[in-house]
Amino acid sequence: MADALTLLTLVALPFVAALAIALVPQAPRAVHSGIAASASALGLGLLGTLAAQVMGGAVPTATFEWVPTLGLDLTLMVDPLGLMFAGLILGIGLLVVIFAHSYLYVDEPSGRFFASLMLFQGAMLGIVIAGNVLLLLVFWELTSLASFLLIGFWQHKPEARQGARMALAVTGGGGLALIGGMVLLGMVAGSFDLATILARGDMVRASPHYPVILGLILIGCFTKSAQFPFHFWLLHAMAAPTPVSAYLHSATMVKAGVFLLARLWPVLAGTEAYTLIVTTTGLVTMVLGAVVALFRHDLKSILAYSTISQLGMLVMLLGFSLEAAALAAVLHILNHAAFKAALFMSAGIVEHETGTRDIRRLGGLAKAMPLTALIATLAAASMAGLPPMGGFISKELMLYQTPELALFGVPWLLPALATLGATFSVGYSLRLAWHLFFGTPREVEPFSRAHDPGAGMWASPAILTTLAALLGLVPMTLAAPLVGAVTAAVTGSDVRVVDLAFWHGINLALILSLIAVVGGALLLRYHAGLLVAWERAQLPDAKRMFEAVLAHADGAVRKAITAVHTPSLQRMLLASFVVIVFLVIEGALVGGGSLSGARAGQSAPAPAIIAWALLVAATAAVVADTRNRLRALIFVSVIGLVVSLTFVQFSAPDLALTQISVEVVTVLLLLLALNLLPKGPPPLSRAPRKWRDGALAIAGGVLVGGLAWAMLTREPVPSIAAYHIANAKPGGGGTNIVNVILVDFRAFDTLGEIIVLGIAGLAIFALLDTTAVGAAGARLRAWREDTPHSPERHPMMLLAASRIILPLTLTVGIYLFLRGHNQPGGGFIAALVVAIAFLVQYLAAGFDWSEQRRRFGEHQLIGWGVLTAMATGLGAMLLGAPFLTSWFDYFHLPLIGTFELASAMLFDAGVFLTVLGAVMLALAQLSHIAQRAARAASAGEGEQ
Repeated sequence: MADALTLLTLVALPFVAALAIALVPQAPRAVHSGIAASASALGLGLLGTLAAQVMGGAVPTATFEWVPTLGLDLTLMVDPLGLMFAGLILGIGLLVVIFAHSYLYVDEPSGRFFASLMLFQGAMLGIVIAGNVLLLLVFWELTSLASFLLIGFWQHKPEARQGARMALAVTGGGGLALIGGMVLLGMVAGSFDLATILARGDMVRASPHYPVILGLILIGCFTKSAQFPFHFWLLHAMAAPTPVSAYLHSATMVKAGVFLLARLWPVLAGTEAYTLIVTTTGLVTMVLGAVVALFRHDLKSILAYSTISQLGMLVMLLGFSLEAAALAAVLHILNHAAFKAALFMSAGIVEHETGTRDIRRLGGLAKAMPLTALIATLAAASMAGLPPMGGFISKELMLYQTPELALFGVPWLLPALATLGATFSVGYSLRLAWHLFFGTPREVEPFSRAHDPGAGMWASPAILTTLAALLGLVPMTLAAPLVGAVTAAVTGSDVRVVDLAFWHGINLALILSLIAVVGGALLLRYHAGLLVAWERAQLPDAKRMFEAVLAHADGAVRKAITAVHTPSLQRMLLASFVVIVFLVIEGALVGGGSLSGARAGQSAPAPAIIAWALLVAATAAVVADTRNRLRALIFVSVIGLVVSLTFVQFSAPDLALTQISVEVVTVLLLLLALNLLPKGPPPLSRAPRKWRDGALAIAGGVLVGGLAWAMLTREPVPSIAAYHIANAKPGGGGTNIVNVILVDFRAFDTLGEIIVLGIAGLAIFALLDTTAVGAAGARLRAWREDTPHSPERHPMMLLAASRIILPLTLTVGIYLFLRGHNQPGGGFIAALVVAIAFLVQYLAAGFDWSEQRRRFGEHQLIGWGVLTAMATGLGAMLLGAPFLTSWFDYFHLPLIGTFELASAMLFDAGVFLTVLGAVMLALAQLSHIAQRAARAASAGEGEQ
C-alpha cells in the first residue's frame, strides 16, 4: 500500500503543481518557479525511496480500477528502465526550472510557462511508469498537447505558432497510428497490462497481425523521436524558449519514442522486419542529421540536427536486436541527456548575453565568458565522443557493435555509415565549440556586451556537464550498476555489465573512432569551402515540402466536403430529414407487422386534450408566423410549457422542473439575442419549396407518430428501471431515483455531458467575441440604429421586483440543490434557477450595473465545476474504489436530527458550477455585444 501511495503521489505531483501555478497567475515568478522546483525535488525524493528495491530486483506496482470493461486500469510500475527515465525527467526538470527562473525576461508570463512545463513533466512521468498500454497512450497524447503549449509559448512570434502546429500535427498523427498499434497489440496479447504483454512476446511475434502492429507502433515512435522522414518538426520546435528545448528536445519528449522502443523490445525485437526497418531508419537519421548540423548557423538549429542525429544512433542500436547494442543505447541515453541539455542551456546563455544565436556573428567568447566556454566545450567534447567524457565510451560501444550486423547482406555497410555519422558528429561538435568560443570575434557588438551570467543560469549546465564528465571518468562507479539493470529490463535477460572503460586494446572500434576524430577535424579545417558547396546544392526544404503536402491535402478535403456537404444549412437539414424519413419507412417495411398492439390505451382527460390542442396550435403558429420573431418565441415557450405539464401529468417532477427551467433560461437568452437581430427576417423560402418542405414535414410527423403509437400499444419489454428502483436507496443512498442515476449509476455520462456543456459555453464565448468588429460589427450597428429605444431603459417596477426576487430565488436554488438526492431537485435544476435570478438582474438593471457587482468569473466557474466533478471520481480511486464510486452515510446532531452526507453532493456541486458558468457566459456575451459594437464604432470614428 505504501508503494502504491508513493507511485500515485509521484505521478500526481506535477499535475498538482501545474494546477497550483495556474491558480496564481499574477504571483511573482519566484512563487511559480518555487512550486515547480519543489514538485520536481519532492518527486525526485520519492523516486529515491524506491530506487533501492528496484535495483534489488523488485518492481513496485500500484493498480486502481478505472474503466475495467475496456481493460483501462490506472496501473503504475517502476522497473529499472522506468527508474532511469523518471530520474532523468525529474532531475533535468529540476535543473531546467532553476535555469528558466533566471532565463525568462521580467515581463514574460511565468505562470503560464511553469504550469505548462509541469503539465508536460507529469505526462512524461506517466509514460515511463505506466503499467497499462492504454494508460500510456493517454499520457502519450498529453505530451503532444503540453509540448504544443510550450513550443508556442511566445505566441506573438509566427515561427513559434508554426513550430507548435507542426509538432502537434506530426507527433499527433503518429500518436493516432500508435493508438491503433497498441490496441491491436493488447488484443493479440489478450491483455492491456504491460507486464502481461511483455511476457507474451513470442505470441505477438507469431501473430499474423505482427507486421501491422510493428508498423503502427514504429510510426508513433519515429514521429515522436524525430526519425527520418519525420525529423523536420524538431528544427521548427526550436522556436520555443531555450529551457523548453533543453527539456523537451534533449532529455524528455524526443526520448519518448526511444523509451517505447526499449520498453517493447521483448515483444517487437528479434524479427528480420524489425531489425531491417529500425536499424535502417536510425542509421539514415543519424547520418542525415549529422551532415545537416555541420552546415547550420543558428546555435539551436545546430543542436536540433545534432539531436536528430543522436536519436538516430539510439534507434539504430535498439534496432540491432542485440543485448550488447541495447546496453550501448542505455548508456548513451544517459550521456546524451547530460551533454545535450547542458549545450542547449549554454546556447541560451549565449543568446541571453549577446542577443544573437547566429554563429557567423560570434567568436572568441571564451575571453568574455570563460565559465560558459568551459561548460559548453566539455559538453561538446562529450557529444563528439572525445575522451575522457562519457560520450566517448558509448560511441566506442556503438562502433564495436556495428560489424555484428550485415545490413542488406553487406558486412561493411553498417560500420562504414556509422563511422561517417560519427565523423560528422565530431565535425559539428568541434565547429560549435571552436567557432563560438575561440578565435577572434567576428562582430564587435555581440562580443562587447557578453559576460558570464549569474549562478542561476550557469549552475544547471555546469552540473550536467560535470555528470557527462563523471560518466567518462568513473563509469563503473556511476553508471555500470544502473546500465546493467536497465539493460536487463529492456532485453528481458540477465545482462552482465561490460567493462565500461576507455581502453579495451587496439580493435576495430578504436580504429573507426580515430578515423571519425581525424575526419571531424578535417571537416572543421575545410568547413568554409564545404559550406559554399552545400549552399550551391540547394537541397529541398522539408518545411516547404510539409506545407505543400498539407496544402494539397487541405484542398482535396475541401473539395470532398463541398461535394458531400453543401454550404447551405437548409439543404443540409433537408438532406438529413429525408434520410431519417427514408430509414423510418424502410424499417417499417422490413419489420412488417401491424401498427397497433394488443395493449389497451387510456382515456384522455379534458385538461390533457386542452394541452394537446395548445401544443398543436402553438406548433402551427410557429410555422405560420415566421416573420415575427418575438411571437414565434412566445409560441415556442408555450410548446415547452405543455411538455413540462406532460411530465407533471406522468409523475416526473424532476423532468418537469428541468424542462421549465430550461425554457425560462432559453427564452430569456433568446430575448437578448433578438435584440441584436434586425426587426424582420428575410424570406426563407418561396412557395414551391414551402410546399415541398411541408409535405416532407407532414410525412415525417405521421411516421414518427406512428412509431410512437406502435410502441405505446405494445406490451413493455424488460427494462433496467427495476434495477435502479431497487438499488437507488441501498446503493446510492438517495430516494430521488433520477438524481441517483445522474450522480451515481451513470455519473460518467454526466461528467461527459457537463464537459460538453462547458465546451459549448466557451464556444459561445468565442463565436460572439468577434461580433462587434469587422463586417459583423457594422451590421450590428446598422440594426441597432433602426431599433427605437425606450426613454425608460430600466422600469422602476421591474427593478424593485428583481431586487426582491434575487434572494428568494437564490434560496430556492440552494434548497433544490440540497434536497436533490432524495427529493426533486439537484445540481442541474438548482444551477438553472440561480441563473434565472441573475438573468432577471441583467434584464432589469442592465449589463453595466450588474457587471460591476459580479464577483465571479464564468470561465472559472466552468473550470472549477469540471475539476470538482473529476476530483470526486479521483477521490474514490484514492480509496481503492472504481472511478466516481459514490459514498454515503448517516449522522445525527442535536436539534438537527439524523441526516445524510453523500460524496455525490460534491459531484452535484461540479454539475451546478459548470451549468451556471455556461449559462452566465452566454448571458455576459449576449449582454454586452451592443456595448462593444458602440465602442468599436466610437474608436473607428476617432481614428478617422
